[in-house]
Amino acid sequence: MTDTGLKLVILDRDGVINQDSDAFVKSAEQWQPLPGSIEAIAELSRAGFTIVVATNQSGLARGLFDLDDLEAMHAKMAQLVETQGGSVAAVFYCPHGPDDACNCRKPKAGLIDAIEAEFDTSAQGVPLVGDSLRDLQAGISKGCSPVLVLTGKGLKTQQALKDHPELAHTAVFDSLQDAVPHIKAIYG
Repeated sequence: MTDTGLKLVILDRDGVINQDSDAFVKSAEQWQPLPGSIEAIAELSRAGFTIVVATNQSGLARGLFDLDDLEAMHAKMAQLVETQGGSVAAVFYCPHGPDDACNCRKPKAGLIDAIEAEFDTSAQGVPLVGDSLRDLQAGISKGCSPVLVLTGKGLKTQQALKDHPELAHTAVFDSLQDAVPHIKAIYG
């Protein structure tokens, strides 16, 4: 891998960018951005960061939605970011269920491996923003800098951090929008 000078930011999707649902987000209509998340992505993009989304989407394996539905959700997200003057460089997703023994379902690092390969760069030191323990664990396993947002499952995850010393230095923010100044200052 080469150092391309790329300023990468890896974002989880559900609970970070859009409202999460225990019943799964199954359509573009159900995909609703969290307050300030679209503006936050656009601000990071305009500041020269390459925004990549890494998301578990087991609803595909469960038959709750199909690939066209997933692509429509991601097209909606990308279009909203574009209207704010930013862009999402790529979306990487795991289509498998929790029992499929794949390498791409977070907390495994397969999605981050794919991001490194696609962008010919290392994720070492790259901020990875998530709301769940498995997001942060996937990032830590690849040397990413974990950033927890308290949206989605974030409050529950914050309570669990004390049981995970490897995540002791996780930066914690109320939302993706609140994390932007930190990301720009530390990684810009």
